[in-house]
Amino acid sequence: MNVQSPKYIQLKEEILSWIASGRYRPGDKLPSENELAEQFALSRQTVRQSLGELVQEGWLAREQGKGTFVGRQSPERRASSGNRTVGIITTSISDYIFPSIVRGVESALKDKGYRLLLSSTDHRKDRERECLEMMLSHSVCALIVEPTKSAEGNPNFDNYMAIEDHGIPMLMINERYPDLECPGVRVDDDAGGYMAADYLLGLGHRNIAGFFKTDDMQGVRRMKGFIRACRDRNLAPDASSIVRYSTEDKGERPQRMLREMLLSDQRPTAIVCYNDQLAVSLLDTIRELGLRIPEDLSMIGYDDSFLATATEIKLTTIEHPKSELGERAANLLVSILENGEQPPAKDVLYAPKLIVRQSAAEKR
Repeated sequence: MNVQSPKYIQLKEEILSWIASGRYRPGDKLPSENELAEQFALSRQTVRQSLGELVQEGWLAREQGKGTFVGRQSPERRASSGNRTVGIITTSISDYIFPSIVRGVESALKDKGYRLLLSSTDHRKDRERECLEMMLSHSVCALIVEPTKSAEGNPNFDNYMAIEDHGIPMLMINERYPDLECPGVRVDDDAGGYMAADYLLGLGHRNIAGFFKTDDMQGVRRMKGFIRACRDRNLAPDASSIVRYSTEDKGERPQRMLREMLLSDQRPTAIVCYNDQLAVSLLDTIRELGLRIPEDLSMIGYDDSFLATATEIKLTTIEHPKSELGERAANLLVSILENGEQPPAKDVLYAPKLIVRQSAAEKR
């Protein structure tokens, strides 16, 4: 508990964390006032004040002669209380494509009279759990989530079940956890990875390297599309030409592996990058070795971010709809919230688009 807060607030926050983590689900009976007072070394009056506020807010319900039970924060209760706050949890907020996605969400929600509560996981699973608990404790009426390291499973399953227990509509963007039944809005990344590799193959390149961040499903799908494109052109991609890396080593491993590749006898003539951010970071390694793009090495990025045109090398890249995706997600969520519409059984997919600039050319 937060020792800086008044004691009744500390207990209130602790009980909310029990509910938000799924430890106590709707209908579960809480310990008695005496048991809570003893457990936390508090007076019964302090315990009673904490429980009373949670009852007023709808988190708890008292039953005469039976005790105190976890209530259900139903959509009707949230609507009657005038709560029109939608939460969004992303892996990042202030960099790369995320400001554009958030602006799209915020614009669509504002048009319909909703507010936005924003939180970031900073690519950490433990932070994702904290964000989920915070969103539930703030009684958001709906939630948009970009899952963190979606290829590494969902250790916060209980938190997501707590969100569902309280009837909070939820939607995922960019990717989704396969163990959750909620709609998703994302780019068809398998097709995007295929498109990038196939374009280079069509330019005559045969020795193509791929760099993919594979702790999220976006990178896994892009890698699978890359491999499929090679096989469709009767090329068997060598494992040594595919660099897989994680969020933690994105600033070192790709650069080191590219350097080794470019100094080898079987130097690639083209590379496909997980995103524009990686592509731009690899430019320094390419320059240090005295190579030019696209004369010596063709390169394709992903996302068509502002970085794609930020350097002297204008990147050929795969488009991410960014703001449009955010707007689509928000509008879909509001339709579910206001009209009781059933969420789509399948993810809403955006078809990838190739943006041709100067970083990829025919093999010489």
